[in-house]
Amino acid sequence: MSFYALIMAGGVGTRLWPLSRRDRPKQALQLVGERTMFEHAVDRIAPLFQPEQIFVVTGAEHVESLAAQAPELPLENFIVEPEGRGTAPAIGLGAIHLLRQDPEAVMAVLTADHFIADTTRFRRVLTAAAQVAAAGYLVTLGIRPSSPSTGYGYIKQGENLDTVDGFPVFHAERFTEKPSLETALRMVESGEYSWNSGMFVWRVDRVMAEFQRQMAEFYVQLAEVQATLSTPGYEPTLSRVWPQVAKQTIDYGVMEGAESVAVIPVDIGWSDVGSWASLLELLEADEAGNIVVGPHVGIDTQDTLIFGRSGKRLVATIGVEGLVIVDTEDALLVCTQEREQEVREIVHLLEREERGETGYL
Repeated sequence: MSFYALIMAGGVGTRLWPLSRRDRPKQALQLVGERTMFEHAVDRIAPLFQPEQIFVVTGAEHVESLAAQAPELPLENFIVEPEGRGTAPAIGLGAIHLLRQDPEAVMAVLTADHFIADTTRFRRVLTAAAQVAAAGYLVTLGIRPSSPSTGYGYIKQGENLDTVDGFPVFHAERFTEKPSLETALRMVESGEYSWNSGMFVWRVDRVMAEFQRQMAEFYVQLAEVQATLSTPGYEPTLSRVWPQVAKQTIDYGVMEGAESVAVIPVDIGWSDVGSWASLLELLEADEAGNIVVGPHVGIDTQDTLIFGRSGKRLVATIGVEGLVIVDTEDALLVCTQEREQEVREIVHLLEREERGETGYL
């Protein structure tokens, strides 16, 4: 069995505006420590994969930056999407490149913008999942829920299929998209559900078979591109075909209707770092409950996130509590922690006002 990693690095992260922008997406940011999220993603799998076994799918505008952050990866391992069409097409594009490399490849589909605290256990569960995948299962990594979050999808665990290296493997009975709070409470209390991490392990031929069965039109488009791999016609064909590809997620497009799906629930200190509130759980607070990145001075300031990476301004606060303050060179965000999920609405407002040309997007 040959094992490869495909890192998806095409997202923007609108809920982390104003730090995250079109030309500076979430995976290129230093949110936890002095390494970017992409550097963390490569670092944690480096003991398991050789550089030539790690592939990255991203947009053309990000290749130079990401390649500079991971110079050990071969440049040809950066697979360029002409435009983002969702996780299913991104994975399909990566899959045909891996098939060319190794028709019997097992691939781990990972993300460039997640944080994982227990990297040793993470590598162990990937190895265990690869063994399950080699037997023909589509394996998803579930996260043991720490709260009834309504921001994640859930996976119901069915019958126990096996135990591999101490990790229980269950039949994935049902996928549920972001539920109501009442439903999430029932799911967590039942002990039968995991959060959907968006990380998968499978044989490449198996996921290609599911594309053919469930996303037939996309499979035909993918086959047209695949026929031109390693030829001068590849880039022109990809540029012509890709805008016609329907946008779709791997969960809706494949996983919800797939055959032989397994879930391995695991506790690895995972966070999708999807919003400013997620940093409140990852970074260490001071004695007043404040999390401060960058220059700050405060009086009577409590339970507030101050993230200043402009490098030019001191952030000063007086008598505030429970805020999120993010200072960049050209934009300042101030909101309550209760409403930080609405940051993406600011981005949508800027888009409607066509203020992207000003650099705010």
